[in-house]
Amino acid sequence: MNSELALVKRQFGHRARLALSPAEIRAMDDQAHAARTMWNCLHSWWQMMPKEKRSLAAADTAIRQARKDIDFLAVLPAQAAQAVLKTYFQAWKNCWGGHADAPNFKGRFRSGMSVDIPQGRDLQVKRVHRRWGMVNIPKIGRVRFRWTKDLPVGRQANGDNRITGARLVKDSLGWHIAFRITTLDRTPEPHTGPEVGIDLGVNIPLALSDGNHHDHGRPPRLPDDTADRDKWLNPDEKAKLLRLEQCAAHRKALRKPKEKTSRRLHRAYDQIRALRAKATRRSIDWQHKTTTTLAQQYSVIVVEELHITNMTKSAKGTIENPGTNVKQKSGLNRSSLQEAWGRTVTMLTYKTARNGGALAKVPAPYTSQRCSACGFLTPGSRETQALFVCKNPDCGWSGNADHNGARNVMHLYRIGHVAIPAAGRAVVRRTRGVKPATAR
Repeated sequence: MNSELALVKRQFGHRARLALSPAEIRAMDDQAHAARTMWNCLHSWWQMMPKEKRSLAAADTAIRQARKDIDFLAVLPAQAAQAVLKTYFQAWKNCWGGHADAPNFKGRFRSGMSVDIPQGRDLQVKRVHRRWGMVNIPKIGRVRFRWTKDLPVGRQANGDNRITGARLVKDSLGWHIAFRITTLDRTPEPHTGPEVGIDLGVNIPLALSDGNHHDHGRPPRLPDDTADRDKWLNPDEKAKLLRLEQCAAHRKALRKPKEKTSRRLHRAYDQIRALRAKATRRSIDWQHKTTTTLAQQYSVIVVEELHITNMTKSAKGTIENPGTNVKQKSGLNRSSLQEAWGRTVTMLTYKTARNGGALAKVPAPYTSQRCSACGFLTPGSRETQALFVCKNPDCGWSGNADHNGARNVMHLYRIGHVAIPAAGRAVVRRTRGVKPATAR
């Protein structure tokens, strides 16, 4: 095979933490607030203008004039302002295509702070130390960042391997830079490893059909410990989080109506967010390492087609028909959402393709209630959360319930139940505003 035909261009991102001084942090915050204000100004302009005058050129002229008239908007670099404009128009295209809701105003506290650097040549990335690199941020200057991954800079950068841009993002742990990288990779050879089915759960996060499993590396929890909201924190951090939550609740109770939030309360909220952000980063790190190991080991990975939104709905019910076990269901929903099954499946999808494998999905109903040995669906076979005992008199198989579900997932794949929706028919998403055929 020709070596040129065996190469494929791939785009990916890499995120690194910035080391900013207090003055640089204030400057970055000003740029982020200016970008949010630019978005809100564009949305106001869009609503006021007639439909025939809503064009990209007219919007570009409007934001150029706004940057001249308003000093606060001039803090934002011109390229970043153009990126806000393109993102806003792309949001409307996604809305018209039925892929997202209509754009709306961005609030100061409910929206994330970010600034785009659309051109890679403005970054001038350079490695200065084994652990540190330098990047140029427009209107900020040279800033250090943590060097945790080799980037195509210097002699390694060319037309096929280069940094094409970046985005500055702020979370509870501070400012980070997310590089956009284009690289040329060799097409992977077909994976020759075994096939495996995976059952996604709470007590055992990933149970495999071959009898193995992947957990979070912590002591096994009790069956009733499903409402642990902060399982990625150690005992000292959990105690600190509880103390901060109690302190914040006390200070909030002492605040008078319509009184401005004190700096001490803001400080408590910031510390709570930082601890929760640390737990989230540990969760994502575990997911990346685990999915990489699975993608390198198995050629085909089979998972359930889960509808997580429906699975995590509240059991509260209505006044006429109140729900049962509402508190228990609420704790289970929190634990399910913390596992981030959708993110795990997304990582497995692109990592299996990168290693020459494939990911398949099978219908989810009854995979945890059917016996993987005899195939019968007998009521009461799942005696506890972890124990499955088949009630079929001719079978009597017993074992871990999660591994039983993983074996059922693998069996459905082998008998050809791939890409069959759980409802038993093809499901196609309708464009917004279009009525179904039966209602026309």
